[in-house]
Amino acid sequence: MILRILNLIVICALVLAAAYVYRIKFDSTKQAERLARIRSEVRHERDTIAALRAQWGELANPARIEALAKRYLQLKPVAPTQFDTLDRLPDRPPDYVKADSKDPIGVMIENLEEPDTVTGSVTAPEAPRAPPSEGAGGAEAAPAATANH
Repeated sequence: MILRILNLIVICALVLAAAYVYRIKFDSTKQAERLARIRSEVRHERDTIAALRAQWGELANPARIEALAKRYLQLKPVAPTQFDTLDRLPDRPPDYVKADSKDPIGVMIENLEEPDTVTGSVTAPEAPRAPPSEGAGGAEAAPAATANH
């Protein structure tokens, strides 16, 4: 009787061990399939990245950009008349913010209107600019602008 019970226990243990081994094999098969799927996705993403890099290299080609700029942008070369000399600029920009102001950015926001002085703008060649006179020069224009603000 004890031998039969022992045989039955051993058979049950073998069946449980076989079921456990089958479960481990099934889980490892699932993990292997998942790993193969992830590797395939990674390979696909790497191929996509390589294709996008090749496309980016083609789009960022300087010769292509130059051709598009010539075709669509009608750019003209810089003319020497577009520059002005530094001696025509005012000595100091107008002071819009006082040094003792608690909120200098707030003061600048409140005074957003256009300044009266012009610094460095060059008029078009068609409208020649009158030479500056002694009385209305740049040195007197800057204090007048600060008095308004």
